[in-house]
Amino acid sequence: MNQYPLWKYLLVLLVLAIGVLYSAPNLFPPDHAIQISGETGGQVMTDGVQDKAVKALEEAGIAVKGTEMTDANILIRLADESRQLAAKEVAARALGNGFVVALNLAETTPEWLEAIGAEPMKLGLDLSGGVHFLMEVDTEFAINRRLDGYKGQIRKLLREERIRGLIDDESLQISGSFRDAESRDQAVSLINDEIPVLTVETIEQGGDFIARWTLGEVQQREIINDTLSQNLTALRKRVNELGVSEPLVQRQGSNRVVVELPGIQDSAMAKRIIGKTASLEFRLESDGSGASETFPFKDGSRRSGQATLERTVVITGEQVSTARSGFDENGRPQVNITLDGQGGQLMHQATKSNIGRNLGVLFIERKLRDRTIIDENGERKVVQEPYFDKNVISLATIQSALGVQFRITGLSTSAESKELALLLRAGALRAPMDFVEERTIGPSLGEENIRLGMNAILYGMLLVVAFMLVYYKVFGIAANLALMMNVVLIVAIMSLFSATLTLPGIAGIVLTIGMAVDANVLIFSRIREELKAGLTPQQAINAGYDRAFVSIMDANITTFLVAVILFAIGTGTVKGFAVTLMIGIVTSMFTAIVGTRALINLIYGNRPVKKLAI
Repeated sequence: MNQYPLWKYLLVLLVLAIGVLYSAPNLFPPDHAIQISGETGGQVMTDGVQDKAVKALEEAGIAVKGTEMTDANILIRLADESRQLAAKEVAARALGNGFVVALNLAETTPEWLEAIGAEPMKLGLDLSGGVHFLMEVDTEFAINRRLDGYKGQIRKLLREERIRGLIDDESLQISGSFRDAESRDQAVSLINDEIPVLTVETIEQGGDFIARWTLGEVQQREIINDTLSQNLTALRKRVNELGVSEPLVQRQGSNRVVVELPGIQDSAMAKRIIGKTASLEFRLESDGSGASETFPFKDGSRRSGQATLERTVVITGEQVSTARSGFDENGRPQVNITLDGQGGQLMHQATKSNIGRNLGVLFIERKLRDRTIIDENGERKVVQEPYFDKNVISLATIQSALGVQFRITGLSTSAESKELALLLRAGALRAPMDFVEERTIGPSLGEENIRLGMNAILYGMLLVVAFMLVYYKVFGIAANLALMMNVVLIVAIMSLFSATLTLPGIAGIVLTIGMAVDANVLIFSRIREELKAGLTPQQAINAGYDRAFVSIMDANITTFLVAVILFAIGTGTVKGFAVTLMIGIVTSMFTAIVGTRALINLIYGNRPVKKLAI
């Protein structure tokens, strides 16, 4: 009546063995370490670099526990975790330019566990410490930038067809003013044929015949999506240049991006690098023959006054393939540039016919400034508005035709040259981004979160274990053993699939502990009812598990679907809760039904039983 097949016992033992094996790496706490990598991706680490960093740390009284070196980076493990920040500063100062020194947590998993792919769980920002940014893309800038391109195309078309009209741009639209309706209608018909993505509205205002071209909602969404994709790519490159371990850069909603940098404590530096919207333009100095613009020299460029440059742009920073900071023959900071094929060709064509003229490098940076406005209530209010700060950082004479490689001088400090090189390597943002939210979590707070989270799990388990023992006796022992197995399986699965554990994730584990025994409560209550109905103990056990299964399945499926929805639409913290909840539901179904059934049958199965301890 109540026999349990051998293969099910073997299945439980196999799952338990795998769970113990893949959760074991979490018993080995990581070492606090610093990671040294090259400023560029292709830079190879050497023994000399490692020896120099270790020597500097030892001279500063910072004990080194061990070192590991690959072609891409050097990992230095520290004996004292409290000296991690100091070690980073010492190593960075000793190595100087050309290297990125980042904080890291180095795994201590034994090699035999690593050989089978067993790794500890990744810790989220709230448990490891670091910075969190929520950034919003300026979508109006992206749309207006696309409209600027269409505006130039419209002017060219009207000029070729000899249609007279004044074309100007407004926010999110292009405005055309014509003397008569016939000219306007000709322009509208021409633009509709050549640029069909634009929609047009025609009005008469003050004796002028106006046409306003705008982009439809579908086209605007496409531009926003393209802009977000480009910005995400650039942000990921910038984060990689910072040398952060396990960073998170992901889209949130229609126009926002979440950036989380575990281990980074200098939020000002991270904010400056990640959010900086800077670009370069290379222009020839004006000879007075064409359209020109005048710009001041950048502060610290060792030049004063202004420079007048042609409006025509030779190349932009988008044609830069690699950039490295360094020093010139006089010890002044510079950036060594390598262009892509198209950029090299354009630069060569522009310089070979202009030898002896000056070539200017224009640095364009988006900044914010305060502006006082009068609101609808007549009160004065200070708001921040964006503007573009344009300065010349270099104006040098063209000695010979330039190719794909050259250098930028005129920078004031080595830090400025390193930052410019990093931005050029990572690529420009397609549209500016503003910081909506910023949080910094220190390492000590992360450790405190871990301690409190583990205490919550421990206290929750103790209370559940005590209740089950008192209320269900022998059956409670089986439920408690299955509960411990459930926690082991959750940790194992999260480690196996490299899931990230966050503080809300710990809350999900605590909730799962309660839900896991909830299934056993349903089963055990059903067994009691069957005993009262007059069934024998063996019949009651069999009927209890069979008849409670449907209720348990329904409850867990609905909860699992809610967790899937939370994961699909939630942010990082909500996702962390949803991940552990989904994993916990799956594992609790196995341990509460299959696991406890195996244990109960070991105790009561295949023998006559007159009374159950339940």
